[in-house]
This record gives sequence, C-alpha cells and structure tokens, in this order.
Amino acid sequence: MSGTLNKVMLIGHLGDEVKMHYFEGGGCIGRFPLATNETYTSKQTNERVTNTEWHNIVVRNKAAEVCEKYLSKGDKVYIEGRIKTRKWQDDTGNDRYSTEIQCTDFTFLTTKGESGSSPSSQPQQQQTQSTQPRQEPITPKPEVDMPEDDLPF
Repeated sequence: MSGTLNKVMLIGHLGDEVKMHYFEGGGCIGRFPLATNETYTSKQTNERVTNTEWHNIVVRNKAAEVCEKYLSKGDKVYIEGRIKTRKWQDDTGNDRYSTEIQCTDFTFLTTKGESGSSPSSQPQQQQTQSTQPRQEPITPKPEVDMPEDDLPF
C-alpha cells in the first residue's frame, strides 16, 4: 500500500471560548483548545488516574463562525480533521513549532440546555457541520388500543 492517511477524531470539552481572526479577503479562522481525558486504575496504588491531553483546534470560514456562535467553554464536541504542524519564529527569532488539528467536520454534543449559556435564540438540538444532508427526526406513530383478545399470540 503506497497511500498515507492523516485523520484525527476527537471527543472532548472546550477549554476556552472560540477566538476568531478575520482577514481582509473576507475569510476567517477560529481557534480553541480541546481537552480529552484518559482514565485508568494504577496497578501500583490501585487509584483512579486521569490524564488530560490538550489539542489546538483550528476551524475555517463559515464553520468557524458557526463554532463561535454556538460553542462555549466546557461544551462537549466531536471533531474530525487532520494534524498540521506549523513553523514560526518567536520575538527573539527562534524557530518554534505548533501542532494543530485542522478541523474538517464537527458535531456539537452538548445541547444548550446542558451548557451554562442562556438558551435565548439558540437551537435545543445538536448542531452538525457536515457535507451530508441533514435527516429529519423520526416521530413514532400513535399507538392503537387493541382489545386483549385480538392479540396474535
């Protein structure tokens, strides 16, 4: 196999609000930290140990605006994307590196009723940014009262 794959899937909580940066051409990017946790029981001490890993998430254009509007610190979100490492120079001229997740798809897992923000004009269902068409929820049909003796078994 000669192909390669650069794909990341994360479920975590926002560590801060989405920070937006706008460009002259009309484009924008949003950045936010995402925390993922790993919990296990230590064999030496028999105690529960939780390790938190922080990921720098970058979202672009319309998706960034949607994230800024609906996501708040602490909200749970599913992120899909790819790993990208950028090289830049600090104030002293030293080379620095930043590893980020370039988000290509996301799903909000916290409804506004669960989060701490006010539910003013924000929808109460999950928000999804995807290329697939949105499906309408299936509503159950009303039950029909049947007499006990009409049961087929």
